[in-house]
Amino acid sequence: VQLQASGGGLVQTGGSLRLSCAASERTTNIYTIALFRQAPGKERSFVAATRSGGGLTVYTDSVKGRFTISRLNAKNTWNLQMNNLKPEDTAVYYCAATTQGLILTTIRRQTAYNYWGQGTLVTVSS
Repeated sequence: VQLQASGGGLVQTGGSLRLSCAASERTTNIYTIALFRQAPGKERSFVAATRSGGGLTVYTDSVKGRFTISRLNAKNTWNLQMNNLKPEDTAVYYCAATTQGLILTTIRRQTAYNYWGQGTLVTVSS
């Protein structure tokens, strides 16, 4: 399975962007999807994730109330809606997916995901 991220770009503080992640194949066996980001000079970190079948959607504290992750039913695409963007959201954003139904203790771990996209750059100007 290959993942393709799109939707990045340049936006002013307070603006919105929607990132999309698309899988190259049928995703009936992909159970948990996520986005991570890597800011300039920093390590890649967890942003948001959701597990199919409901019951678990998780966000890092800094994006709660501003970002929403969702999966389009019956489609191999999921989105991250980002509102009220801040300069500290500037980063390369990566899609990730796994066939495992991750739990609270593992869903934030990069090592739990076996499929990754190439990343898309989001720049928020002040």
